[in-house]
Amino acid sequence: MFNRLKIRMAEENRRKLIQLLKLPQNSHCADCGIEGPEWASYNIGIFVCTQCAGFHRNLGSHISKVKSVFLDNWDSTQVEIMENMGNDKAQEKYEVDVPLCYKKPCPTDVQVLKEQWIQAKYDRQEFLHTEEQIYVKGFMEGHLWKRGKEDGKFHLRKFVLNEAEDTFKYYVKEHKEPKAVIRISELNATFCPMKVNSANAMQITYIKDGTTRNVFVYSDDGKDIVNWYMAIRSAKLNRLQIAFPKADIKELAQQLTREFIKEGWLKKKGPRASDAYRRRWFTLDNRRLMYLTNPLDPYPKGEIFLGYMGNGFCLHKILPAGIKESGFGFILETPERSFVVGADTEEERREWMDAIEKILERPLTPQDSNISILLMQRRKKKGRKSKLEVSQWQPS
Repeated sequence: MFNRLKIRMAEENRRKLIQLLKLPQNSHCADCGIEGPEWASYNIGIFVCTQCAGFHRNLGSHISKVKSVFLDNWDSTQVEIMENMGNDKAQEKYEVDVPLCYKKPCPTDVQVLKEQWIQAKYDRQEFLHTEEQIYVKGFMEGHLWKRGKEDGKFHLRKFVLNEAEDTFKYYVKEHKEPKAVIRISELNATFCPMKVNSANAMQITYIKDGTTRNVFVYSDDGKDIVNWYMAIRSAKLNRLQIAFPKADIKELAQQLTREFIKEGWLKKKGPRASDAYRRRWFTLDNRRLMYLTNPLDPYPKGEIFLGYMGNGFCLHKILPAGIKESGFGFILETPERSFVVGADTEEERREWMDAIEKILERPLTPQDSNISILLMQRRKKKGRKSKLEVSQWQPS
C-alpha cells in the first residue's frame, strides 16, 4: 500500500514537472538556450540541457543539485522549488548585472564559453558582485601559451591589454620591448578548440602589412581564456562608444567579435591549366576568403576579397570544358581571375556556395571598403613566401 502511494506521488510529481517544461519560460535551457531541456537543478530551480547539466554537476552539489526530469524520482518539496522559481525568475536573480560586452552562450558555442558562463553565474556570482568582473577594468596582463610563428610550438608569453592605448601586446622577453603591438579596435577573437586541440584555445586575427595574421593562444584554465576574450570585447565596446557616441550601445555590442562564417578543407586548383589540385584549409571571414596549407599557419597562402555580385563576382557549379573536376567542384569568378575548387561531398559544395553567395549578394559597406584597402597594401618586406590575391572592385 505504501509503495503504491509512493509510486503514485512520484508519477504526479513527474506530471507536474512535464507541465512546467511546457511553459514558454522553461522550454529552453536556462544557460545555453537550446530547445527541449530534460534536466533540472532543483535547488536553483531551473531546467537545463544535458550538456549544461554536466557543467552544473561540476560545480558540486553544494552549489547545484541536478536531476533528470524523466529518469529520476522527485519529491514534492523539490517540485515546489521548481514551481516557485523557473528559468525566467532565476535569470532575474542571477543575471542582475551582465555587462553588454559579455557574450552569453548560444547552443552552438564552444564548451568553455558555456561552462564559464555557468560558473560565473552560480559559483562566482559575477553578475551580482561586479567587483568580480575583472574583464571590464580596461587593463589586463597575464600569461598565455602562444604558438610560435617559426617553430609551430607553444611558448608561455606575457600578454598585456590596455584599453586606453588601444593595444594588445605580447612579449618574448618580459623586460624588453613587446614582440607585437596589435590595435584592439582592429583585431578579432574567436575560440578554436578543435584547431589547437585544447578546450581553452583562442584565435586572434588582424591585418598586418596587407594580409591576415593569425595568432593562436590557449590557457591552462578556462576562466582565464574567457576573461581575456571578454576583456577584448569590453575594450572594443568602450572604444566604439567613443568613436560613435550617438550610436545605440546594444547595436555596437553586436559588432565586437565575430565567428568565422565557414571553415574546412577544399581542393584548390592553381591558376594555370596544367596546375594540379592541392588540399587547402579555407576560412570565410566576412568578405575575406582565405586559404592555408595548415589551419594553424600564421599567414594564409592567399586571400580573396569577396566584392558585390554586380561588380564581376559570381559562382558557377559547372566547370569549363577542359578543366578536370576534383570531387564536387565549383568556380568563384572575380574580376581578376577564376578560382576552381572542389569539395569532398555534394553537401559541402552546397554549404560553401550558399555561404559565399550570401556575401556576394550583400552590397558593400564603408567598413568593407576599408578592409579592401588594407588587404591591397601588399607586404614589401623581403623573404615572405606567401602571396595575396585581392580582387579589384568598384563600389556600386
